[in-house]
Amino acid sequence: MASSSEVWIGSAYLFLQSKKIVLPSLYGSSQQKPKVFQALKLALADSTGSMNGVDVLKVHCSDPHLIVQLKFCNEENCRKFLQSYREGALQKSLQNHLQLTLSMPTISVETDLKTGSEHLDRMLNEVEHCLDCIYKEKPDRLRDEEIAELEKSLRSLTCRQENNMVVAKKSNSLNSSSLPYPSVASSLPQGTTFIFQGQHFANRTLTRDDHQKFAKLVSKKWKQVGRSLQKNCRALRDPVIDNLALEYDREGLYEQAYQLLLKFIQSEGKRATLQRLIAALEENSLIHLAEELLGLHHSDNDTS
Repeated sequence: MASSSEVWIGSAYLFLQSKKIVLPSLYGSSQQKPKVFQALKLALADSTGSMNGVDVLKVHCSDPHLIVQLKFCNEENCRKFLQSYREGALQKSLQNHLQLTLSMPTISVETDLKTGSEHLDRMLNEVEHCLDCIYKEKPDRLRDEEIAELEKSLRSLTCRQENNMVVAKKSNSLNSSSLPYPSVASSLPQGTTFIFQGQHFANRTLTRDDHQKFAKLVSKKWKQVGRSLQKNCRALRDPVIDNLALEYDREGLYEQAYQLLLKFIQSEGKRATLQRLIAALEENSLIHLAEELLGLHHSDNDTS
């Protein structure tokens, strides 16, 4: 294994085949290739909890297999991937994503994981040995140009899909004459409170000011907060958060965080409360931000 000062990098080959569809033929089609690649990327993102958890360097077509060369730059992500693979979650996720992208009712995919001469499927219960095999298998190439183009196309596709959803929601909002933020006065029964740091605070729906403060101050932890909120919010369930990270990568952390909370507010309506957001912030040790939203902090000018 790598020493504490050494960057952890490893590689593995994921072999995929299906009895119902010929994956190499689909991937060889200019029309179907982006769909297959999208399903693959989303399944890998599901396995590690991040769109950047696993890099795809090259996809080889070798009938009946589609062989995906993977690169891991983080031991923890590799460990998550192995757990997902061992439990069958990666296989199930890939099948589901292929069904959606290819518009097919059912797809069964068989998987094999190898590094050089080692067949990792035979030793999945020996996690440390699998990690060692992957770490020793250094990538022999940079990311293929075709993969880079597919990544770019996937980002563009995700952007268009999200934009269409936003336009549709705006249209529905205008037609119903509703506001993106429910009015505080009618949102919750009078006297509804919650406790934070031993104090009682009035619960209410989130406001525009809450939304903007959150986006400005949450920084890199916006995804962790999103995963805390997703427990009771279908609109944020995987892979929505990773798709937001991919789509708004160029716009930066503020926009990523803003779009996350926007989805929460639009989906939950009056149930998008301050109490739920504060609880998510506490769960991720963002006490300073929780205090800001509750008005417990003063600006530097006020304390002079």
